Amino acid sequence: MKYFSILLMTTALIACQPKDAATSDTTQTKTAQSQTAPAVDTSNMTESERLNAWFETGFNDNIKDYPQFMTTLGMKDRMDEWNDSSRAFSEKQYQKGLKDLAEMKSKFDYDKLNEDAQLSWRLYEKSIEDSTEGRKWWDHNYAFHQMYGAQKGIPTFLINNHRISSQADAEAYITRLETVDDYFGEIIDNSIRSFDKGIVPPKFVFPYIIQDAKNVLQGAPLEDTEELNLLLSDFKKKVEKLELDDDTKTGLYSRAIEAIQSDVAPVYQRFIAEMQRQEAAANTDDGVWKLPNGDDFYAYRLSQMTTTELSAKEIHEIGLSEVARIQDEMRDIMVQVDFKGDLQEFFEFLRTDPQFYYPETEDGKQAYLKEATRLIDVMREKIPDYFRRAPKAPMEVRAVEPFREKSAGKAFYSRPAPDGSRPGYYYANLYKMADMPIYQMEALAYHEGIPGHHMQIAISQELENVPKFRKFGGYTPYSEGWGLYTEYLPKEMGFYQDPYSDFGRLAMEIWRAARLVVDTGLHDKKWTREEAIQYLKDNTPNPEGDIVKAIERYIVMPGQATAYKIGMLKILELREMAKDELGDKFDIRDFHEAILATGPVPLYEMENSVKAYIETAQKDDYLPERL
Repeated sequence: MKYFSILLMTTALIACQPKDAATSDTTQTKTAQSQTAPAVDTSNMTESERLNAWFETGFNDNIKDYPQFMTTLGMKDRMDEWNDSSRAFSEKQYQKGLKDLAEMKSKFDYDKLNEDAQLSWRLYEKSIEDSTEGRKWWDHNYAFHQMYGAQKGIPTFLINNHRISSQADAEAYITRLETVDDYFGEIIDNSIRSFDKGIVPPKFVFPYIIQDAKNVLQGAPLEDTEELNLLLSDFKKKVEKLELDDDTKTGLYSRAIEAIQSDVAPVYQRFIAEMQRQEAAANTDDGVWKLPNGDDFYAYRLSQMTTTELSAKEIHEIGLSEVARIQDEMRDIMVQVDFKGDLQEFFEFLRTDPQFYYPETEDGKQAYLKEATRLIDVMREKIPDYFRRAPKAPMEVRAVEPFREKSAGKAFYSRPAPDGSRPGYYYANLYKMADMPIYQMEALAYHEGIPGHHMQIAISQELENVPKFRKFGGYTPYSEGWGLYTEYLPKEMGFYQDPYSDFGRLAMEIWRAARLVVDTGLHDKKWTREEAIQYLKDNTPNPEGDIVKAIERYIVMPGQATAYKIGMLKILELREMAKDELGDKFDIRDFHEAILATGPVPLYEMENSVKAYIETAQKDDYLPERL
């Protein structure tokens, strides 16, 4: 019955990745079938309330199929288990989804629902439609690459999400170590199936992911060194805080050591051996055009990543146009700072002048984190002037952990735990300070923190009377379009007073515009990795290391990079529409509320929400309020 597993499949997988964490006694609850869920009295409910109750029951029943997602929500059930990563499980969940969609349509009358419940209906229906299309491409998604994968997702999940506040929690952690092969081994098998179909990442990927795995195998007890293995170190630090006697703690440490030696190490060694085998057969073709039915797969990816019908050619042309526009604005900055030379010379100046970078030292890294925190704190004070609500959840700025910083992206956000047990995190990758220019700090902090991802994602989780599948679901052009929009918005709020910092904003925007060009270039026009790198060198000021890492990301995540600029352009288009329609009645706070109050939606649903706001605001008796 009430399933939501299609959405949960996506959310549960994301929860184990760097982008996105959570104990007393651990229970051994097994998957609860929907017929065992407690009955809800719907006799006095409206149709919309009945549908929301159905959604709620379904979500609560079906998260029990995803132990790792439950942990990220701060729940204790199945805390000693991993997600089922098999294709058989995915197929089972898909079939459940089809049945639940049919049940929804048979039990509820769409025409009797209020607008928000109708939106929930449409989003749920779309999730099944998307899954039907995505089912064709299960094997086309690389199981492992330098951005995401179980090789680093496992330690990331345990370190950041598996809290230990009791002996039972510690024992659950150990059990997860002991059974990691059930999870990781299945994903390795998935990669072998893809490999056998000719679906193999480009050759450059393999040194990254093999090194990721080797990093997990470093330290005692796997090496003769005083430095502890990262998992043992995490476990020990967490257990040390418990009020347990020394013998009990020693026993827990012994079990953890045995699990790392006998269970974790073997599956990681198997992974390394398999990746070395696949590496020998890999080639240097980078775009997904090389895959079976690659053109159709890329068209599917673009539709998913933009929630539009834009073709690769159209997206490429939008990118070229936006790059040209932003470069003109950059030349205006050159005039402001009295730089003598052309744009390329200005780029080189910004890449190489020491004034724009913190030193490659621990002090330099701490200075970066301190300043990023300050920028977000200052921005937080201005939020009431531009928004009708602010997130309740706190957030922190953190450096990406050493074990994954070499392969991880430039920056990313990890959502807070809904129960308040974990704040949101803005992760800055400080592996090379030369890749993190000071002039981009403002835009990056606003994008990942406030008013960007933390604001959008935390508010989404805190929405009332909205089904959980909407709170924890996601649409990339919505979230990343919002992130890029909130790099631009502070300009109107009076920030970016330093011309170089304003240039940093433009540098971040042109980076996203150029993504439209290089992503479609790689996957549709058959550009090589080197051609794409050169395009970014010629048209953006980013350091070479930043450029190479970015192109390698776009190669393994086809289409994803197009979401940012397409989403931002849509938000700005809708804002201009609202201004034109409302005139003096336009209030930026109400416009932002119309965007944020729905939670994540496709761009066409965002447009529907803004049109509804405009229609309401045009009424003579309109009083702004939180939606």
